[in-house]
Amino acid sequence: MSALTLSPATGAVLKAEFTLFRREPGSLFWIMVFPTALFVVLGSIPTFREVGEAIPGLRLVDVYVPIAILTALLMACLQAMPPVVTGYRERGILRRMSTTPVRPGSVLGAQMALHGVAALASAVLSVAVGRLVFDVALPQQFLGYAVALALSVCAALSLGALLSALSRTSKAANAVGAAAFFPMMFSAGLWMPVQTMPDVLARIMELLPFGAAAQALSQAGAGDWPDWAHLGGGALWAVVLTAAAARWFRWE
Repeated sequence: MSALTLSPATGAVLKAEFTLFRREPGSLFWIMVFPTALFVVLGSIPTFREVGEAIPGLRLVDVYVPIAILTALLMACLQAMPPVVTGYRERGILRRMSTTPVRPGSVLGAQMALHGVAALASAVLSVAVGRLVFDVALPQQFLGYAVALALSVCAALSLGALLSALSRTSKAANAVGAAAFFPMMFSAGLWMPVQTMPDVLARIMELLPFGAAAQALSQAGAGDWPDWAHLGGGALWAVVLTAAAARWFRWE
């Protein structure tokens, strides 16, 4: 039981970071509201609610639920988390923490936990809105969907940690995060779902963490167990990015 209990110092950091996090309406909006709002706007387009030839048996609105989920993850881990962690380092907060019982790692862990939970809450909201508003079927392979979502969260958090490690200032974190956001969203299928891409382009996107995640979530949503190549790709990216973040992260 004691191994599962947070130390008083870690618990205090998590509580303080949660208080600061919920006082940031901008971050909460972009993580928890914007992805679903974008999904609703796209789903309101009549052609998105019609079964087309590009994806046999599916409407575009069905395909865009995983994309909305990945949008929330990328908002949390590229746009929201890195500037906060980098700002703490820039202002010397992490260095001062190293002289107290509170270790700097507790701050990074708290930030990853809070942004991960916010992104998961956004995922639940997107699935619920898809079902209630657009009659999108709930994931048919629930366990496979949960596994794919968990790997997607891990990959996104590790990417955010790497960005936090490499950015020397919060301004740099914002700039790099914005630059990385659009290629990552393209690979996730925001502008063109991976299922509709030409074969060569689709195969390239599936090698990237969010292209693989989009495919795995779509497969589980349709009732199939996600392709092991997609799950394995997501897991590999999470491990590689985490190792890189640990290698290059600096607390001051």
